[in-house]
Amino acid sequence: MRTHPHSVGQQRRAFLPAASRDWLLPLYDPFVKLMGGEATRKKLVELAKIEAGQNVLEIGCGTGTVLMTVKRFHPDAQVTGLDPDPKALDRAKQKAHRSELAIRFDQGFSDQLPYSDHSFDRVLSSFMFHHLNEEEREQTLREARRVLRPGGSFYMADFEKGESESKLRNWFHSHHRLKDNSVGRVLLLLNNAGFADAKLAAHGHLLLFQVAYFEAVVPV
Repeated sequence: MRTHPHSVGQQRRAFLPAASRDWLLPLYDPFVKLMGGEATRKKLVELAKIEAGQNVLEIGCGTGTVLMTVKRFHPDAQVTGLDPDPKALDRAKQKAHRSELAIRFDQGFSDQLPYSDHSFDRVLSSFMFHHLNEEEREQTLREARRVLRPGGSFYMADFEKGESESKLRNWFHSHHRLKDNSVGRVLLLLNNAGFADAKLAAHGHLLLFQVAYFEAVVPV
């Protein structure tokens, strides 16, 4: 089995903080909740069809709210979150501790996952993909497939290219990458990464913005 241990060089890489600026981090959770984030997170978790005892990973977990939703709905699941932002991870750990939820949080990058092959049954991604450049997107999906067991599934929610692109322009620092976030482009990347049955699983909205939910499976 291949593993990817943490490295000093990996931790020194540049990354976009969860709230785009460190000083905005305390406002991140209230802002996302105000936008309707709870419903979108719940929808993602419902689509994942997590079963008791399964191993679940969220890449780009930020302050850990998706994983806390997973744990509340599926207390027997083994849950891990990964994010490069130590401040967001500290907040995630505090939230999980206050809620008495057993969640593991690791620092790292989605295109260099520090986990062995076939370690997880589900990999989730929530509004992180549009932050990545093209190379990082391709490698992230290859890494997600690598750490999933045969028959395991990848589920992702993200903003969809379209009318939302102009609306998001003044809200999100990576708006310029939304041009590559069309459904067709994301499905192509999933297929190129070796997933099977990649599909648009659902549509939704986050405040005024259109959201696409994707699902893909690792062949058995």
